[in-house]
Amino acid sequence: MLSERRLEVLRAIVQDYVGTEEPVGSKALTERHKLGVSPATVRNDMAVLEDEGFIAQPHTSAGRIPTDKGYRLFVDKLAGVKPLSSPERRAIQNFLDGAVDLDDVVGRTVRLLAQLTRQVAVVQYPSLTRSTVRHVELLSLAPARLMLVLITDTGRVEQRMIDCPAPFGESSLADLRARLNSRVVGRRFSDVPQLVQDLPESFESEDRGTVSTVLSTLLETLVEETEERLMIGGTSNLTRFGHDFPLMIRPVLEALEEQVVLLKLLGEAKDSGMTVRIGHENAHEGLNSTSVVAVGYGSGDEAVAKLGVVGPTRMDYPGTMGAVRAVARYVGQILAES
Repeated sequence: MLSERRLEVLRAIVQDYVGTEEPVGSKALTERHKLGVSPATVRNDMAVLEDEGFIAQPHTSAGRIPTDKGYRLFVDKLAGVKPLSSPERRAIQNFLDGAVDLDDVVGRTVRLLAQLTRQVAVVQYPSLTRSTVRHVELLSLAPARLMLVLITDTGRVEQRMIDCPAPFGESSLADLRARLNSRVVGRRFSDVPQLVQDLPESFESEDRGTVSTVLSTLLETLVEETEERLMIGGTSNLTRFGHDFPLMIRPVLEALEEQVVLLKLLGEAKDSGMTVRIGHENAHEGLNSTSVVAVGYGSGDEAVAKLGVVGPTRMDYPGTMGAVRAVARYVGQILAES
């Protein structure tokens, strides 16, 4: 275990390196921070930190920089989440409150996260499999043709056309709409099949075929393997950090272009609480020089999707974690109120 003083030295090295982009020396540390010890003692502490693998010397006669292991300890033990200022919180709320639909919410969230953190922002669309039913609408398009509209608690809308086996009157349609909503509104998708299985039997025999067709279409919509979608923004921010990527930036950009890679990254985030993956903790080789900060968001206590940012390991972790958490909270509120 490192002593409290050495932890403070590590904290100071991380803060200075993130702020200045320059390797940090013992003299600079004692001048910038009130460590209460001599430069010689700081040099000794830095030697111990280097032996333990928390810092490294990039080249001869240079100062030291944090390693992935050093950043990990900083995030786990030393970094609080930096709260956003009142103007920042108001700006987030005002920007997101103007969204008109789910696509707009996700698009605004990506732009906002990229601006706040100056990193690459990634936002996953809410997953249908984790949603509940807000409303089922049935509209008559022709005597034997209907439109089914499924609206989820996250604001997602799915539409399906239905060709009925026989004409279906307006009164029967209104009856089916009312009975269907009374059973499924507010229920998880996985519960719906059990809730509606006996519904056709409660209708007149001439209407049962159409009711069964409508229910089949609804259930197909609920269990369909809809493609997981996400939106990415702020990729150009990476060009500001060219020297932070030891080889070249191309492997990072190629990894960010692969949606499967990003979905896997977000999938590793816990539903509740912050997940930070640093450097080589990211399984994809192209992202070994980056850190990922992600968190779940949702309309209630349960996360329906994830959002986060990708940037170099030389990252303002407290500020980035604070921004990601705040944006996720506001997005969750918007989904709950929409």
